[in-house]
Amino acid sequence: MRRGYITVFLSLSLTLILSLVFTVIEGARISAIRMKFECVTDIGMNSVLAEYHRELLKQYDLLFVDTSYGGDRPEIANTGAHLRRFAQNNCRPGERNSLFGGRDFLAMDVGMVEISEYSVASDDNGAVLKRQITDYMGDFPLGAVLDKISADISLLQGSGIDTKDVGAWRQQYEAQIEAIGLPEKETEDGEKEKVPLNNPADLANATRSSGVLNLVLENPSAVSAVKADLGEYISHRSGRMTGSGLCAEAVETGGAPNELVFQTYLFEKCGYYGAEMDKSLLKYQIEYILAGKNTDWQNLEQVAKRLLLWREAANMMYLLSDSAKMAEAQALALALTAVMLLPELAEPVKYTILFAWAYVESLQDVKTLLGGGRVPILKSAADWKTGINSIRNVRGSLSEDSGGNGLNYKEYLQIMVFLQDAETRTERAMDLIEMDIRRTPGNARFRLDGCFDTYLAHLEVTSRFGYSYEMTRRYGFY
Repeated sequence: MRRGYITVFLSLSLTLILSLVFTVIEGARISAIRMKFECVTDIGMNSVLAEYHRELLKQYDLLFVDTSYGGDRPEIANTGAHLRRFAQNNCRPGERNSLFGGRDFLAMDVGMVEISEYSVASDDNGAVLKRQITDYMGDFPLGAVLDKISADISLLQGSGIDTKDVGAWRQQYEAQIEAIGLPEKETEDGEKEKVPLNNPADLANATRSSGVLNLVLENPSAVSAVKADLGEYISHRSGRMTGSGLCAEAVETGGAPNELVFQTYLFEKCGYYGAEMDKSLLKYQIEYILAGKNTDWQNLEQVAKRLLLWREAANMMYLLSDSAKMAEAQALALALTAVMLLPELAEPVKYTILFAWAYVESLQDVKTLLGGGRVPILKSAADWKTGINSIRNVRGSLSEDSGGNGLNYKEYLQIMVFLQDAETRTERAMDLIEMDIRRTPGNARFRLDGCFDTYLAHLEVTSRFGYSYEMTRRYGFY
């Protein structure tokens, strides 16, 4: 009889023990599912970021994921599909499990995968792009560079060089000559014609329509002839892909976008006349940012024209302060007008001569800058290069000069870029990135507005044992 009691007691004990064991196993399963879900989410989301665009990193030191993955249509759904695949592969790496006779102890499957927020490079007028650039440039010694540029800009703006309308200023004196009028003489045919003034300023002014580059370059045909179809790029393209904008966590970690840092970055990654980069489609990239034309020639011409205007204003201001040069112009004007017995013409003619002289000196300045030389913003007598007779032969009076003191071409470009409208500057910079990346294999349809650097994903996992869990995580390059 005792053996029977023992058997019943053992049966009851085993029932309790097995219940405890199975409860512990089921608890272990639940904990394992939760822990594995966290690992699967972390691995999957990191795997998405591991597909960053290689060429974008190589050329511009930027970390973004291209949602087109080398295709024609960038869509965040593509990234969602990649994330699902990574997560599923890690949920069910293999069906065999020898410990449980080939059965999966967790039996996990990925359910819903949704990317609800993502920061596209072009969001907020490129703020996402500039935030990452600011982070990348964190160790760059910007202080001295920015102090130098700020001082140059203050000198330029303080003297009014950037706002002076030299053309209107010159035309005031030309209009005075027209108002006074020139004497007339009778021809052999009995007709009346005006006696020519033979003002050498007219010879200089006649070259204004020739184009700056044709006047200042020894070999204009050597200028890049590249042409771009701007309608293909982000600043001209409609139907952009947009994301959720700048990520607050990324700003807290890596810093807010800094416009001055971005402008400095452009000169590190973009070429310009005399410092072209092989990677680029348009060779004069900084000039494109400033001018926005579709050819290298037009962009360089527009920048050269702006330089010419600045230099004309500065050189005219100097001439007016130099009594010796003013006297030379006065003597030449008196000699021209004395024979006509029109002394009232002497003063306006003098000023047209001064403007022509400033123009020729300015052409020499632009030639010097494009040739690798230096020109100060405000000149002294020692910096002046041309004589008054140069206005009679503009082309012949310009000489090669790669020396001098003052600012070089790059430094003048830096001033122009720093004075430029921020939105325009950013849009054109993004154009250049697209142009360059599209020249690389497999990236013919690359779009910067299809690239993101941070994202928020919501994942759901289910188990065939009746459990389901959800998780939301944010990952990115910050």
